[in-house]
Parts: sequence; C-alpha cells; structure tokens
Amino acid sequence: MTTLFSSEAVLVKSANLTGDRVGILEQLLFRMNAVLKAKDSRYVLMNVPTDKINEVAKILPVLKSLTVLPLAEKGWSSLHSVINNEDFWNVIDQLKIAGATDILVIPIEKIVL
Repeated sequence: MTTLFSSEAVLVKSANLTGDRVGILEQLLFRMNAVLKAKDSRYVLMNVPTDKINEVAKILPVLKSLTVLPLAEKGWSSLHSVINNEDFWNVIDQLKIAGATDILVIPIEKIVL
C-alpha cells in the first residue's frame, strides 16, 4: 500500500470565544476525550472462584474498582473491569493462574469519566 497524503486534524480555539460557544467547545472536547480514552481500552469480564477474587483483583489494573457479581453457580463470581488493551496481554497468564476462566474482552465505544 502506498500513502498518497498524510494529514492531521487540529482543533483551534479563538481567543474571542465567549458565552454559549465556550460551553459548546467544552462539550465537544468532553465527547472527543471519551472516544479517545475508549480507543485503547477494553471491557473485560471473567468468571472467578469467589475465594480467588482478592488474588485476581491484585493483578487487574482498574479505573476505580472491580465490579463483582455473584453467579448462579455457588462459589463463583463474575468480575468486570476496564483495562488498557496492551496491559491485558501482560496479565492474561497471571489471571488464568489465579483462577479466572471464561474471559471475555470487549471493545469500548466511549468512556465517560
């Protein structure tokens, strides 16, 4: 494949921007940042024996805290987290050794923090 043209989008703010237009710009930047943050992140779901939750939690980098939901099968829980896509490959073997199974990795469209 041959590149014919390279470009870069740039958002420039006028020094004279006032009133409602400042609010519109802030809203646009907020939305753009939500999409950019999600670009390299993945939503990870896994099943873990309930007695292994703390061990798995120490391995996973998280935004704030893991989401832990009990499964119908007694003694098991579902852990949900957001992780940087590159970090996932660095911890997958550790997660499996710690007891995580049925691991799903899902792209994220937007992250609103």
